[in-house]
Amino acid sequence: MAAAVRYCGCMWLTALTAVAATNPVAEIAVTQDLVLEKDALVAARLVVRASHVTIDGNGATLVGPGQTGDPTACAAAGIGILIEGATGVTLKNIRARGFATGLVLRQAYAITVSACDFSDNYHNPTQWWGELPARGGIVLDRVRLSVIRRNRANRVWDGIQLIDADDNLIADNDFSYCSNTGAKLWHSSRNKFLNNNFSYGIRIDRAAGEVHARDSTGVLIESGSDDNYWYRNDITHGGDGVFIRQLNRWPSRGNVFVENDTSYANNNCVESWSPGNTFIRNKANHGSYGFWLGGSDQSQLIGNEVAYNGRTSGYHNAPERNFRHGGIVIVGGSSSHTLIEGNNLHDNNGAGIAFSGDRRSQGRAWRAEHWVIQQNRIANNRFGIWGRWGDDILLAGNIFTNNALGNYFSNVTGLVELPAGLAIRTAPIAELAGPEIAVAAQTARFNAASSRDPQGHPLRFRWHLEGQTGSQSVLDVVFPQPGFQRVGLTVDNGALASLAWKDVLVVQPVVQELGTEGQASRWAGEQASDQDGHGRITFTDDPAALFGSRSLRFTPDPYCGAYATAIYPASRDAAWNFSAKHQIRFWIKVRNPNLRGWKNAGPVVRLLGWAGQIEYTPAKNANLISKPPYSEAQWTWMPVTIPLAGDVQWQRTTTGQASLDYINAISLSLDSQGGDPFTVWLDGLTVE
Repeated sequence: MAAAVRYCGCMWLTALTAVAATNPVAEIAVTQDLVLEKDALVAARLVVRASHVTIDGNGATLVGPGQTGDPTACAAAGIGILIEGATGVTLKNIRARGFATGLVLRQAYAITVSACDFSDNYHNPTQWWGELPARGGIVLDRVRLSVIRRNRANRVWDGIQLIDADDNLIADNDFSYCSNTGAKLWHSSRNKFLNNNFSYGIRIDRAAGEVHARDSTGVLIESGSDDNYWYRNDITHGGDGVFIRQLNRWPSRGNVFVENDTSYANNNCVESWSPGNTFIRNKANHGSYGFWLGGSDQSQLIGNEVAYNGRTSGYHNAPERNFRHGGIVIVGGSSSHTLIEGNNLHDNNGAGIAFSGDRRSQGRAWRAEHWVIQQNRIANNRFGIWGRWGDDILLAGNIFTNNALGNYFSNVTGLVELPAGLAIRTAPIAELAGPEIAVAAQTARFNAASSRDPQGHPLRFRWHLEGQTGSQSVLDVVFPQPGFQRVGLTVDNGALASLAWKDVLVVQPVVQELGTEGQASRWAGEQASDQDGHGRITFTDDPAALFGSRSLRFTPDPYCGAYATAIYPASRDAAWNFSAKHQIRFWIKVRNPNLRGWKNAGPVVRLLGWAGQIEYTPAKNANLISKPPYSEAQWTWMPVTIPLAGDVQWQRTTTGQASLDYINAISLSLDSQGGDPFTVWLDGLTVE
């Protein structure tokens, strides 16, 4: 094996020979430029911690201890190539097979990987539902400004996985035929994916009659993976094509998809449960559904082809009882501020477009609201548009042809259709200026006077705030109560329209904050499962604030599981008299990487006395943070008000000797599903 490697220096060759004599797979520490013998088979793994080196595999293959087709052996086979803590490394022309993962880049910067093959590492097409640790072809863990180009990873678990990896270029790679995903992103942002093959990301046993692909997809995006750009990728034949998932209520926003092909998905060509993503000129054909976008507020779908979905001659899983399948389907979650423009929606076994508000409450909890549907070609579907429990839906310039049951609307208010036939082909540009934070009982002004029409046509304005509100270019609003408010604007030129919006946090002034204005050093933390004393909770004054200049940010790290509790003041000697007070108020924002997010009741708030406590728990042991009413509220601040007497929403329990006239500290507790650290922001904490 030593002869298969060419180095500069005999001492290194001697060390390699000694390792190879005692281990079936040697570990080669690369400290300088390295060229392997052409097309050699090398029973070794490479470890690179040196910067600015070049490794040319010259067609050689690193052969790991795992066997192709044996997931158990591959799972224990380790990493083929590890590049860790390095900068400016170039890796090219090398293969690695028989490992758990072919290539791992960890805490690395400006790495170039090209013309490498990481196929036939860990692969498990028989794995049931559920997640596995990162493994397969390539893993980027805390990697920035790197280039992954013209590589291959087939017959692996994940073709490429990015974890906390930002600003990378992934181009012209073949990550097809993977048993979990072609590409998976976890808290990874501003990456570019150009001209890659992510097809056949699917795990299913069709011979056994299995219908739904098990947690497999061409592309999986989750946990705050924002502002990634996807261009002309092949994402066909997946369990789903693209899946923007948020099992932990941590949405991924700002992703842009242009001219990708997501067709022939077993389930959904595109599925998203996150707001604020854009899809332009993609193909989403021959799946069970084209686009399934429940809980995807602020989505834009422009110029896509969405056809032949849900047909009995192809994939038709999970039909809806009212419209069966569809092209663009937005149900099951909130969907405000939605633009569907210039799409070709044809031959779907269901609706060309379907939308619905909350089914359980028949639209009382939330509605599909503030939409523009325009310039779409909608032909040969069962329904053209099927809509229920919506509000402020504008139709303009759509062409409907041969939809068997026409359009269906039920309990849709503010439905407007602009007249056809006008010689206007360009939509106006809506611009909205106004606050994102307003004060309750004070006037907030929203100004759309900068909106314009490219051809100079006169504009009409329609404001949406819990229903139609006004028709001038300026809207003055007084919000009576604190909370989350949607302000929507539709601007039209008589034939076409555009949207703008502000999602507004309405706050109520706080006379005296308790510990959330520059008081981080006075907080303490406890963890219920910290048996060995290793758990820590760090407290920081954060400039992201609704009140004053600082909020409080805290993170249990290490997190030991179960309830983590923040306590103010740490000295527990406040001696507050709350006997004349009526309620506890605060705003909370969270970020939880653990899958399934929070568990058990939360937040739990306690007023601590010398010999007892008064505890406030959400009724029915609910976790209020897990289920905000709008998808936006999952990433922004949420207000909490707790009556000191308790009520139907807050259960009050007194333990020991405690009374409101002598309270020494206040605490807040949350419990997470997993053991990774989570982060909580608090602001405006007060008892009044």
